[in-house]
Amino acid sequence: MQPDKDTIYNKAQGKPAAFEFDDKVARVFEDMIRRSVPGYAMTLSQTSLMAKRYARGGTNCYDLGCSLGAGMVALDNGIATKDITLVGVDNSTAMLQRCEQALQAADIQSNYQLIEQNIQETPMENASIVLLNFTLQFIPKNQRLALMQKIYASLNPGGVLLLSEKIHFEDSTIQSEITDLHHDFKKANGYSDLEISQKRAAIEDVLIPETIDDHKKRLKETGFQAIEVWLQCFNFVSFLAIK
Repeated sequence: MQPDKDTIYNKAQGKPAAFEFDDKVARVFEDMIRRSVPGYAMTLSQTSLMAKRYARGGTNCYDLGCSLGAGMVALDNGIATKDITLVGVDNSTAMLQRCEQALQAADIQSNYQLIEQNIQETPMENASIVLLNFTLQFIPKNQRLALMQKIYASLNPGGVLLLSEKIHFEDSTIQSEITDLHHDFKKANGYSDLEISQKRAAIEDVLIPETIDDHKKRLKETGFQAIEVWLQCFNFVSFLAIK
């Protein structure tokens, strides 16, 4: 089934309202993220590969901020044993309704449950994989360490956190150049200058990126010792952190 095309910001809106994951966004989210996030398709395909390596029978695999369930489908595609429970958590009713439809359409083989809740409040235990795709950036900065600590505590020894985020750079020249390249990527995917400008205005106070060093420092402070970037495409990065 083809996703609806993202045209949310194709008409001038004055000052756009702050970005939120409402029904309007949920309807076009699949198109939006694929046209906006360089490397997104590879992030999902390699999630399947890592699920094959790290998922353990009799454990839980969490997707925190699961949106439409693409990460859960990617996990299921890679899981070799089916005595694993996938747990998707999101605080958007609209996203979870469409997530349920997407999981049924994908005919995933693992047991799963969907929870409507802020991820900071979700109990977690017996995890072999925790997926956090482009979600931490929407959590207030002063709450991020506590969330990492909860994730770490939930993971079994040898379990992994797969963390993907938009980042920013300390060097202002690099930040400007990479931002321009990201905008070029969006234009190549059919977004206009108006759409790019209005989306940026809507999201700038909602999505707060950090540097790679910020993320690594927090992960080390949490307790992870093996941490590395496994994918970077412009200002989007994926980390592997092993307990």
